[in-house]
Amino acid sequence: MTPLGRNGKPTYKRIQNAIRKRIEEGILKPGDAVASERELAKTHKVSLMTARHALADLAKEGMVERRHGSGTFVAPPKIHFNKLMSYTEQMASRSLTAVSKVLFAKMIDDEQEANARLSLSPKSGVIKLERLRHAAGEPFALETCYLSAAQFPGLLSTPLQRESLFGILERDYKVEIGYSDEEVDATAADPRTADLLDVPRREPVLRIRQVIFSTNGKAVLYVLGFYRSDRHNLVIRRFR
Repeated sequence: MTPLGRNGKPTYKRIQNAIRKRIEEGILKPGDAVASERELAKTHKVSLMTARHALADLAKEGMVERRHGSGTFVAPPKIHFNKLMSYTEQMASRSLTAVSKVLFAKMIDDEQEANARLSLSPKSGVIKLERLRHAAGEPFALETCYLSAAQFPGLLSTPLQRESLFGILERDYKVEIGYSDEEVDATAADPRTADLLDVPRREPVLRIRQVIFSTNGKAVLYVLGFYRSDRHNLVIRRFR
């Protein structure tokens, strides 16, 4: 039987919440050691098994890493691509604040691949938005988004460095995001990408080409993203 605390919640949840709060407040940072099972049991006046349960669940969530013979440590934040979410939503799901640095934001008319991906005529104007995405004080991803300039007038005047692009499209343009088609592969970081992502040149990075569709099947967004492979997990469930 799982022991319950005064509020009726399992005791191990109280331990998890205490550790999670220290991580979210920045008291414990990625790579920092977390108190051992024995220390947690003593501090929270619980059994060793309850403390072990708390750490095991945090490890399943990806909040901590358990290293055999060394202890438990705060895990570097990672993104899981199981669900179509904006970068801001991905970070919020990990209790992190997303920060974006806009590197390029203009309308262009010579991006043939983007036009083809968005099913636009070859000379159609598109908005090109390149952003360096940060969280927990480090760069996570370099993303370039392309959208139809005709469909999204005024987009460049919105606070793109602070708000979720999904949120802007849904709120200001009444676009309902439906699904995406994605191509995923690995590539070597070129000098510029490596410098921006703070990884060695030629370091393997995850490359994702993503066409995002509205619920009515219209292509609304093409994203070319380069993601640090040590900060992103691609988790796939297969059925037979």
